Amino acid sequence: MSEKSEPKLTVIMTVYNQEKYLARALDHLLLQKNRAFKLVIIDDGSSDQTREIAASYEQDFADFRLIAKKNEGVAAARNLGLDLVDTPYFIFHDGDDWVDENYTDFFIKGFENHPDDDLIACGYYVDQPQKPSVPIAKPAKGELSRLQATLKVLGTKHSPLKGYTWNKCYKTQLVRRLKVRFNNDLDLMEDQVFNIDYLMKTQGCYYDSVPLYHYWQRADSAVHTLSWDHFCSIVAANVLMYTSIFKHLWQKASAKKVDYASRKYEGEEAYVGERIKNDHQS
Repeated sequence: MSEKSEPKLTVIMTVYNQEKYLARALDHLLLQKNRAFKLVIIDDGSSDQTREIAASYEQDFADFRLIAKKNEGVAAARNLGLDLVDTPYFIFHDGDDWVDENYTDFFIKGFENHPDDDLIACGYYVDQPQKPSVPIAKPAKGELSRLQATLKVLGTKHSPLKGYTWNKCYKTQLVRRLKVRFNNDLDLMEDQVFNIDYLMKTQGCYYDSVPLYHYWQRADSAVHTLSWDHFCSIVAANVLMYTSIFKHLWQKASAKKVDYASRKYEGEEAYVGERIKNDHQS
Protein backbone atom coordinates (compact mmCIF):
# COMPACT_ATOMS: atom_id res chain seq x y z
CA MET A 1 0.00 0.00 0.00
CA SER A 2 1.43 3.39 -0.96
CA GLU A 3 1.88 6.06 1.68
CA LYS A 4 -0.62 8.87 1.80
CA SER A 5 0.76 11.95 0.07
CA GLU A 6 1.04 15.23 1.95
CA PRO A 7 -1.52 17.93 1.09
CA LYS A 8 -0.23 20.59 -1.28
CA LEU A 9 -2.82 23.23 -0.38
CA THR A 10 -3.62 25.22 2.77
CA VAL A 11 -6.89 27.10 3.20
CA ILE A 12 -6.37 30.11 5.49
CA MET A 13 -9.63 31.30 7.04
CA THR A 14 -9.59 34.48 9.12
CA VAL A 15 -12.65 35.06 11.30
CA TYR A 16 -13.96 37.75 13.61
CA ASN A 17 -17.41 37.64 15.25
CA GLN A 18 -18.91 35.47 12.51
CA GLU A 19 -20.97 33.05 14.57
CA LYS A 20 -23.94 33.53 12.22
CA TYR A 21 -22.06 32.39 9.12
CA LEU A 22 -19.08 30.23 10.09
CA ALA A 23 -20.90 26.88 10.16
CA ARG A 24 -22.06 27.44 6.57
CA ALA A 25 -18.49 28.14 5.46
CA LEU A 26 -17.09 25.04 7.18
CA ASP A 27 -19.93 22.78 6.04
CA HIS A 28 -19.20 23.65 2.42
CA LEU A 29 -15.49 22.97 2.90
CA LEU A 30 -16.44 19.53 4.20
CA LEU A 31 -18.24 18.90 0.90
CA GLN A 32 -15.09 19.40 -1.19
CA LYS A 33 -14.46 16.66 -3.75
CA ASN A 34 -10.75 17.04 -3.12
CA ARG A 35 -10.13 16.90 0.64
CA ALA A 36 -6.34 16.92 0.30
CA PHE A 37 -5.90 20.29 1.98
CA LYS A 38 -5.03 21.74 5.36
CA LEU A 39 -7.32 24.18 7.13
CA VAL A 40 -5.90 26.97 9.30
CA ILE A 41 -8.44 29.18 11.08
CA ILE A 42 -7.24 32.42 12.66
CA ASP A 43 -9.71 33.83 15.18
CA ASP A 44 -8.93 37.54 15.42
CA GLY A 45 -10.18 38.10 18.96
CA SER A 46 -13.87 37.28 18.48
CA SER A 47 -16.19 38.19 21.37
CA ASP A 48 -19.05 35.89 20.32
CA GLN A 49 -19.20 32.10 19.79
CA THR A 50 -17.03 32.08 16.64
CA ARG A 51 -14.11 30.31 18.28
CA GLU A 52 -16.31 27.64 19.86
CA ILE A 53 -18.07 26.94 16.57
CA ALA A 54 -14.73 26.61 14.78
CA ALA A 55 -13.39 24.26 17.46
CA SER A 56 -16.41 21.98 17.10
CA TYR A 57 -15.26 21.09 13.56
CA GLU A 58 -11.78 19.93 14.54
CA GLN A 59 -12.55 16.22 14.20
CA ASP A 60 -14.26 16.68 10.83
CA PHE A 61 -11.13 17.78 8.96
CA ALA A 62 -8.06 15.63 8.35
CA ASP A 63 -5.70 18.52 9.06
CA PHE A 64 -7.20 21.28 11.20
CA ARG A 65 -5.59 24.07 13.17
CA LEU A 66 -7.32 26.84 15.14
CA ILE A 67 -5.34 29.82 16.39
CA ALA A 68 -6.85 32.42 18.72
CA LYS A 69 -5.21 35.84 18.91
CA LYS A 70 -6.01 39.34 20.12
CA ASN A 71 -7.89 41.56 17.71
CA GLU A 72 -5.46 43.36 15.37
CA GLY A 73 -7.36 43.40 12.09
CA VAL A 74 -7.64 41.15 9.06
CA ALA A 75 -4.19 42.03 7.66
CA ALA A 76 -2.39 40.89 10.82
CA ALA A 77 -4.55 37.76 10.97
CA ARG A 78 -3.70 36.85 7.38
CA ASN A 79 -0.01 37.47 7.95
CA LEU A 80 -0.12 35.04 10.88
CA GLY A 81 -1.80 32.54 8.58
CA LEU A 82 1.00 33.01 6.04
CA ASP A 83 3.57 32.24 8.73
CA LEU A 84 1.84 28.94 9.52
CA VAL A 85 1.58 27.59 5.97
CA ASP A 86 3.73 24.52 5.29
CA THR A 87 2.27 23.46 1.93
CA PRO A 88 3.44 24.54 -1.56
CA TYR A 89 0.26 26.55 -2.21
CA PHE A 90 -2.30 28.47 -0.18
CA ILE A 91 -5.62 30.28 -0.59
CA PHE A 92 -7.69 32.53 1.65
CA HIS A 93 -11.31 32.09 2.68
CA ASP A 94 -13.51 34.56 4.57
CA GLY A 95 -15.59 33.14 7.39
CA ASP A 96 -18.89 34.58 6.15
CA ASP A 97 -18.57 33.22 2.60
CA TRP A 98 -18.80 29.69 1.19
CA VAL A 99 -17.47 27.67 -1.74
CA ASP A 100 -18.65 25.13 -4.31
CA GLU A 101 -17.48 21.53 -4.13
CA ASN A 102 -14.74 21.90 -6.78
CA TYR A 103 -13.04 24.88 -5.13
CA THR A 104 -9.95 23.19 -3.65
CA ASP A 105 -9.61 20.75 -6.55
CA PHE A 106 -9.54 23.63 -9.03
CA PHE A 107 -6.46 25.18 -7.41
CA ILE A 108 -4.62 21.93 -6.72
CA LYS A 109 -5.01 20.78 -10.32
CA GLY A 110 -4.46 24.32 -11.56
CA PHE A 111 -0.86 24.35 -10.42
CA GLU A 112 -0.37 20.75 -11.56
CA ASN A 113 -1.50 21.69 -15.06
CA HIS A 114 0.19 25.11 -15.12
CA PRO A 115 3.40 24.71 -13.06
CA ASP A 116 5.08 27.71 -14.69
CA ASP A 117 2.35 30.10 -13.56
CA ASP A 118 2.70 31.77 -10.18
CA LEU A 119 -0.98 32.58 -9.66
CA ILE A 120 -4.15 30.57 -10.30
CA ALA A 121 -7.51 32.37 -10.19
CA CYS A 122 -11.18 31.41 -10.52
CA GLY A 123 -14.45 33.30 -10.85
CA TYR A 124 -17.00 33.97 -8.14
CA TYR A 125 -20.61 34.68 -7.30
CA VAL A 126 -22.02 37.70 -5.50
CA ASP A 127 -24.66 36.63 -2.98
CA GLN A 128 -27.15 38.72 -1.05
CA PRO A 129 -30.03 37.85 1.29
CA GLN A 130 -33.17 36.70 -0.52
CA LYS A 131 -31.52 36.97 -3.91
CA PRO A 132 -30.11 34.30 -6.28
CA SER A 133 -26.37 33.90 -6.74
CA VAL A 134 -25.02 36.19 -9.45
CA PRO A 135 -21.91 34.98 -11.32
CA ILE A 136 -19.43 37.72 -12.15
CA ALA A 137 -17.90 37.74 -15.67
CA LYS A 138 -18.63 35.85 -18.85
CA PRO A 139 -17.05 32.42 -19.49
CA ALA A 140 -13.35 32.84 -20.20
CA LYS A 141 -10.08 31.12 -19.39
CA GLY A 142 -6.43 31.15 -20.33
CA GLU A 143 -3.06 32.67 -19.58
CA LEU A 144 -2.88 36.30 -18.51
CA SER A 145 0.15 38.51 -18.89
CA ARG A 146 1.26 40.63 -15.95
CA LEU A 147 -0.39 43.66 -17.57
CA GLN A 148 -3.67 41.84 -18.22
CA ALA A 149 -3.79 40.43 -14.68
CA THR A 150 -2.95 43.82 -13.16
CA LEU A 151 -5.69 45.59 -15.10
CA LYS A 152 -8.22 42.96 -14.01
CA VAL A 153 -7.15 43.24 -10.36
CA LEU A 154 -7.53 47.02 -10.58
CA GLY A 155 -10.72 46.58 -12.59
CA THR A 156 -14.27 47.75 -12.25
CA LYS A 157 -17.07 46.38 -10.12
CA HIS A 158 -17.71 43.58 -12.62
CA SER A 159 -14.07 42.63 -13.19
CA PRO A 160 -13.69 38.83 -13.26
CA LEU A 161 -10.54 38.94 -11.14
CA LYS A 162 -10.69 41.97 -8.82
CA GLY A 163 -8.37 42.44 -5.87
CA TYR A 164 -9.80 39.73 -3.63
CA THR A 165 -7.56 36.98 -2.27
CA TRP A 166 -10.23 34.29 -1.88
CA ASN A 167 -10.43 33.52 -5.62
CA LYS A 168 -6.66 33.25 -6.04
CA CYS A 169 -4.04 30.67 -5.12
CA TYR A 170 -0.40 31.55 -4.42
CA LYS A 171 2.97 29.83 -4.23
CA THR A 172 4.24 29.76 -0.65
CA GLN A 173 7.96 29.82 -1.44
CA LEU A 174 7.57 32.87 -3.68
CA VAL A 175 5.61 34.83 -1.08
CA ARG A 176 8.29 34.16 1.52
CA ARG A 177 11.30 34.72 -0.73
CA LEU A 178 9.86 37.95 -2.13
CA LYS A 179 8.60 39.08 1.31
CA VAL A 180 5.05 39.75 0.13
CA ARG A 181 2.93 40.63 3.16
CA PHE A 182 -0.34 42.32 4.05
CA ASN A 183 -0.06 45.91 5.20
CA ASN A 184 -1.19 46.04 8.84
CA ASP A 185 -1.95 49.76 8.60
CA LEU A 186 -4.77 49.27 6.08
CA ASP A 187 -8.37 48.68 7.17
CA LEU A 188 -9.58 48.18 3.60
CA MET A 189 -8.08 47.05 0.28
CA GLU A 190 -5.18 45.28 1.98
CA ASP A 191 -5.95 42.30 -0.26
CA GLN A 192 -5.70 44.34 -3.47
CA VAL A 193 -2.37 45.82 -2.38
CA PHE A 194 -1.12 42.29 -1.62
CA ASN A 195 -2.13 41.07 -5.08
CA ILE A 196 -0.50 43.97 -6.93
CA ASP A 197 2.71 43.48 -4.97
CA TYR A 198 2.65 39.75 -5.79
CA LEU A 199 1.98 40.36 -9.49
CA MET A 200 4.79 42.90 -9.78
CA LYS A 201 7.29 40.37 -8.41
CA THR A 202 6.16 37.15 -10.14
CA GLN A 203 5.46 35.74 -13.59
CA GLY A 204 2.39 34.11 -15.10
CA CYS A 205 -1.26 33.90 -14.14
CA TYR A 206 -3.80 31.28 -15.22
CA TYR A 207 -7.43 32.33 -14.96
CA ASP A 208 -10.71 30.50 -15.41
CA SER A 209 -13.93 32.46 -14.84
CA VAL A 210 -15.80 29.38 -13.59
CA PRO A 211 -17.47 30.68 -10.38
CA LEU A 212 -16.48 28.59 -7.36
CA TYR A 213 -16.57 31.11 -4.50
CA HIS A 214 -19.68 32.74 -3.00
CA TYR A 215 -19.02 36.29 -1.85
CA TRP A 216 -21.64 37.09 0.77
CA GLN A 217 -22.45 40.81 0.79
CA ARG A 218 -23.93 41.94 4.08
CA ALA A 219 -24.78 45.48 5.11
CA ASP A 220 -22.77 45.36 8.37
CA SER A 221 -19.45 44.31 6.79
CA ALA A 222 -16.47 46.69 6.88
CA VAL A 223 -16.50 47.00 3.09
CA HIS A 224 -19.99 48.55 3.15
CA THR A 225 -19.43 50.79 6.19
CA LEU A 226 -18.31 54.34 5.42
CA SER A 227 -15.94 56.16 7.77
CA TRP A 228 -13.06 58.61 7.63
CA ASP A 229 -10.62 55.83 8.57
CA HIS A 230 -11.87 53.70 5.69
CA PHE A 231 -11.54 56.62 3.28
CA CYS A 232 -7.94 57.18 4.41
CA SER A 233 -7.25 53.45 4.01
CA ILE A 234 -8.57 53.49 0.44
CA VAL A 235 -6.37 56.48 -0.45
CA ALA A 236 -3.30 54.89 1.16
CA ALA A 237 -3.97 51.57 -0.59
CA ASN A 238 -4.13 53.24 -4.00
CA VAL A 239 -0.88 55.09 -3.33
CA LEU A 240 0.81 51.81 -2.35
CA MET A 241 -0.50 49.94 -5.40
CA TYR A 242 0.55 52.50 -7.96
CA THR A 243 3.89 52.99 -6.22
CA SER A 244 4.49 49.26 -6.59
CA ILE A 245 3.52 49.40 -10.27
CA PHE A 246 5.70 52.45 -11.00
CA LYS A 247 8.62 50.86 -9.15
CA HIS A 248 8.33 47.76 -11.34
CA LEU A 249 8.11 49.87 -14.51
CA TRP A 250 11.13 51.92 -13.45
CA GLN A 251 13.19 48.81 -12.75
CA LYS A 252 12.16 47.36 -16.10
CA ALA A 253 13.06 50.58 -17.92
CA SER A 254 16.40 50.79 -16.09
CA ALA A 255 17.22 47.20 -17.01
CA LYS A 256 16.52 47.99 -20.67
CA LYS A 257 18.84 51.02 -20.49
CA VAL A 258 21.63 48.92 -18.99
CA ASP A 259 21.12 46.23 -21.63
CA TYR A 260 21.12 48.81 -24.42
CA ALA A 261 24.25 50.50 -23.05
CA SER A 262 25.97 47.14 -22.72
CA ARG A 263 25.14 46.12 -26.30
CA LYS A 264 26.19 49.55 -27.59
CA TYR A 265 29.51 49.30 -25.75
CA GLU A 266 30.13 45.78 -27.08
CA GLY A 267 29.37 47.00 -30.61
CA GLU A 268 31.71 49.97 -30.30
CA GLU A 269 34.42 47.78 -28.79
CA ALA A 270 34.12 45.32 -31.70
CA TYR A 271 34.26 48.19 -34.19
CA VAL A 272 37.40 49.66 -32.60
CA GLY A 273 39.00 46.24 -32.48
CA GLU A 274 38.29 45.70 -36.16
CA ARG A 275 39.73 49.12 -37.04
CA ILE A 276 42.91 48.39 -35.09
CA LYS A 277 43.20 45.03 -36.82
CA ASN A 278 42.75 46.60 -40.25
CA ASP A 279 45.24 49.40 -39.51
CA HIS A 280 47.78 46.85 -38.33
CA GLN A 281 47.36 44.75 -41.48
CA SER A 282 47.71 47.78 -43.73
